[in-house]
Amino acid sequence: MKVGSNLEKVLTSGYFAATGELGPPKSADPGVIRHKASLLKGYVDAVNITDNQTAIVRMSSISVGIMLLQLGLEPTIQMTCRDRNRLAIQSDLLGAAAHGVKNLLCLTGDHQRFGNHPTARGVYDLDSIQLIQMVKTMRDEKKFACGEEMDVEPRFFIGAAENPFADPFDYRPYRLAKKIAAGADFIQTQLIYNVPKFKEFMKRVCDLGLHEKCYILAGVGPIKSVGMARYMQTSVPGMDVPEEIVARLKGVPKDQVRKEGIKQCADIISEIREIPGVAGVHVMAIEWEEAVPEILELAGLLPRPKV
Repeated sequence: MKVGSNLEKVLTSGYFAATGELGPPKSADPGVIRHKASLLKGYVDAVNITDNQTAIVRMSSISVGIMLLQLGLEPTIQMTCRDRNRLAIQSDLLGAAAHGVKNLLCLTGDHQRFGNHPTARGVYDLDSIQLIQMVKTMRDEKKFACGEEMDVEPRFFIGAAENPFADPFDYRPYRLAKKIAAGADFIQTQLIYNVPKFKEFMKRVCDLGLHEKCYILAGVGPIKSVGMARYMQTSVPGMDVPEEIVARLKGVPKDQVRKEGIKQCADIISEIREIPGVAGVHVMAIEWEEAVPEILELAGLLPRPKV
């Protein structure tokens, strides 16, 4: 069911999509949003707004999404199950839709023990698959989770996340299938550095015919330093960073590592574009939004299509 978002139009028109990400500040400073928006405007088809990412308190995803609409960018708000029960989630989604937000990414959410309020109570009234199903019911059947009907439905292009590298690897395509069956229109994956393993994941996805039921955007991101590469390699669960990724960054002078990280990301995008079933990329340049235009330029993804 078409909802009319720019991201949806790009994907349904057959263009290779490129989305970005914006991390809200740990303050009430709107200037941070305006600055980051200026770095992304015109370079991506939509901008993800994280929802208290890593369980750290930040400006709300919905409020930032409304600001981006006012600034001329299309937001993809994120909604986690960690902080809200189904009443609060549905209420917030009605409000976001009323303001014109059209893209939604449904997430379970990082556990609160990893953030800056580790003693906070997690809600987890729903999981991400149940959240996807609830939003689809609201959109397509004009019904709340309780079965009560509504007059004007929230019309979202529904997204979900997937980690192709988490254990058990063989199960990942089937978990993806569950999210698609629940109602996901598009998928954004975990950061990809092991392209051959992602290629194997996508082969299994295509063998199941999932790429024909949902648009899959591969997550990519530049690495700022050798230390960051080592940290992701050894300390981030579900992240697969091959040794050659680290070696490439170690092979350049220290003052050239960031530039090499940008080029490396663009090279990964070029490889991913050749993988059957991939409909686009989601560029996660965390607190490095100014790198996104250069990455997309090097990858041959600019200018973005007008649809």
